[in-house]
Amino acid sequence: MRLSLIALLSLGLATPAFADWDATLAAARGQTVYWNAWGGDQRTNDFITWVGQQTEALYGVKVQQVKLTDTAEAVTRVISEKAAGVTDKGTVDLIWINGPNFLSMKSQGLLHGPFVADLPNARYLDLGPTSPASVDFTVPVEGMESPWRLAKFVFTYDSARLPEPPPSMAALAEWAAAHPGRFTHPAVSNFMGATFLKQALIELAPDASVLQAPVTDAAFEAATAPLWAWYDGLRPNLWQGGATYPENQSVQQQLLNDGAVDISLSFDPASAAAAIAQGLLPETARVFTPEIGSIGNISFVAIPFNAANRAGAEVVANFLLAPATQAHQQNIDVLGSFSVLDPAKLGADEAAVFAALPSSPALPSLADLGPTLLEPHASWMTRLTEAWAERYTK
Repeated sequence: MRLSLIALLSLGLATPAFADWDATLAAARGQTVYWNAWGGDQRTNDFITWVGQQTEALYGVKVQQVKLTDTAEAVTRVISEKAAGVTDKGTVDLIWINGPNFLSMKSQGLLHGPFVADLPNARYLDLGPTSPASVDFTVPVEGMESPWRLAKFVFTYDSARLPEPPPSMAALAEWAAAHPGRFTHPAVSNFMGATFLKQALIELAPDASVLQAPVTDAAFEAATAPLWAWYDGLRPNLWQGGATYPENQSVQQQLLNDGAVDISLSFDPASAAAAIAQGLLPETARVFTPEIGSIGNISFVAIPFNAANRAGAEVVANFLLAPATQAHQQNIDVLGSFSVLDPAKLGADEAAVFAALPSSPALPSLADLGPTLLEPHASWMTRLTEAWAERYTK
């Protein structure tokens, strides 16, 4: 018999797996968790609101989203608090974090933990040493941050205008030359623009394996030489001649919807299906990835070392890993983000909830998305965006 999402929430979360968890739940009751998270996507903001409603009803733990334009804002706040001697009453309880920001906080001893193994719902994760849930931009997580959503880089296009999208980054440059002004990418200062460059770098680098190690001057020069040659050819054919760039992926999606460009970018494979449902893209919108695959990663949440509401933050992190929460999140009518859970560790009732989720012609399967390419080491992204700015913004 299939159980409803609400029934699964009650069943899967009301009885913690570990004896110590009872103490955590008791300490968390009455706390308000200040979750610092990027606020640029309304569907994500709505999901975080829903999470707070559920955790308050189940555990007496409220969630207050602190909307960020850049995760570094929260990191800087924690650094400032540590410098000021604030060791237990910090203003940041939970951070949506990845890559360079996680590396920075981990290396400076700014994180609470390890705590992930103590979460009852961690039993649904693959926590092997090479699992995506255990590595963040090549940096071992070591229980210092908890997974909550799966992301993968995709291209969105209007199949009515572009029947056969380019199968590679090299082919994209050729297509742009034949269709000048019909493609662009977000500013490289934005995460999406930086990801576009990393995707090209992985395809074009003579030896992509070097990207998994911290960047060096020699490795950077050798790996990026083909990238800059490729981009020099692409840039004149970009929208506005490459003189200006959309501020973020939402702006670029609007350009696609308006017919100003033929391709947009996203780190959410369900974004096209969601946008169609909202009337933000035509019914003919679809997504594709290059033949070699595309960059993918897991989004994590971390708890600062001085969080005032650490118990509440752990309760929220655990709730995010509940199968019912992950299924609700994966629903394209809600958020559409693929689950971070290991399907092999789900029970029959839990798997049935995922199987019953709505679909859409614009929603790809995991198989449709092809191989997942590993993120380069976090130091490559910093160096890459700085070099791009030096070359193309002067």
